[in-house]
Amino acid sequence: MPDYVILLSIPGLRKQDLPHMPRLTQLTAEGDCGELVASFPAVTCPVQANMTTGAPPSEHGVIANGSYDRETHKVEMWTETNACIACPQLWDIMQKHHPELTSAVWFPLHSKECGADFVCTPAPIHNPDGSESLWCYTRPESLYGDFLEQLGHFPLQHFWGPAANIKSTAWIVDSAVVAAERFRPNLFYLYLPHLDYAAQKFGPDSDEARQALGAIDGEIGKLVDGCAAAYGEHRPLWLIASEYVITAVDHVCYPNRVLREAELLAVREESVRELLDFEASRAWALADHQLSHVFVRDRDAATIDEVAKRFANEPGIAEVLRREELDRYDLSHDHCGDLILVSTPNSWQAYYWWFDDTRAPEYARTVDIHRKPGYDPVEMYWDPQTKGIPLDATLVKGSHGAPATDPSQRGILLSSERGVFVERPLADTDVADIVLRQFGI
Repeated sequence: MPDYVILLSIPGLRKQDLPHMPRLTQLTAEGDCGELVASFPAVTCPVQANMTTGAPPSEHGVIANGSYDRETHKVEMWTETNACIACPQLWDIMQKHHPELTSAVWFPLHSKECGADFVCTPAPIHNPDGSESLWCYTRPESLYGDFLEQLGHFPLQHFWGPAANIKSTAWIVDSAVVAAERFRPNLFYLYLPHLDYAAQKFGPDSDEARQALGAIDGEIGKLVDGCAAAYGEHRPLWLIASEYVITAVDHVCYPNRVLREAELLAVREESVRELLDFEASRAWALADHQLSHVFVRDRDAATIDEVAKRFANEPGIAEVLRREELDRYDLSHDHCGDLILVSTPNSWQAYYWWFDDTRAPEYARTVDIHRKPGYDPVEMYWDPQTKGIPLDATLVKGSHGAPATDPSQRGILLSSERGVFVERPLADTDVADIVLRQFGI
């Protein structure tokens, strides 16, 4: 068994991408390669929780990249932390069975609640003009200052919005190498986000997406070389998991506009702007890539039936799931909406509820991922000349989140050594068990 495991979580990675990634191909040439199927919903927070707990959303409770509190009528987007994961994660299980084993977690969606020994959570604040204010939580706390001194720049620049590029992944790699040299953790879990950007903005098979493969492959090469020097003769086992696959889209659905037309969604005016009124709405949709959780006031059965019928034949919607149907996807949890709208592979769902762009809320034209009640990839199209985001959701060319029913929606799991796992279709929930087996757990 290896003493050290490095798990890379890379959204958007596909088997057909490997010929464009010589360093990754070299790293895994003598290892296993299996199809990896992301559970539904195939979006960042749930899939990362699946991979690190080995449990589905019905057990760990992370059902989207956002959540809605029915009592306070508060929406949280991209702010959930390890504290909301109701199952033990890899590092928790390792500490229970083998307290002498150490772990490091290097990705921006988790925070100080994480039970790993070493943690780096760069958390950029995205300003309305597309710039970023930078902050970073580290364990030990002194690491933050060490990174600034050794790397010479602030953490995780250009992580999201119009300026998103390889620099964010490069900082994650550079800081991880520093930590590997200093701590040599037995488990190192790293999130490398770069393939997310071009595939959504230009399409997964665009020239820009192919260029992104070369850029991230260069960073993977730096990481491999840096860890080889850090671990020396103790060669780590590498596991590379694609969180999900991005598919080309040519259609967008606006569930909140549909609900408003049906007089189910309510808005309130504020300085001639229309804001979604969660408390007054009989139904509204928290849109997240290729799905939406529809929350119905008081879980009224007649309203649920009305919404289900309204979306049954809506273009771009493949399934309308009632709560009693969620067991099919291991998704039955109280955090879920009363209905879940699932996109066809070629479509995605935008959060917009206004019909007149002059009445859109001010944050609609800004990079404001935490205030918007839904995911907004149009933030990548921020226009420096107009100093705003064009309210045109048809600009988006790639998305993910729908069930991986077609091989084109499935990713890969790679290892640097042979015999680590059986080369068959694997679920994201299988990743945790594969990692733990390496430590005899």
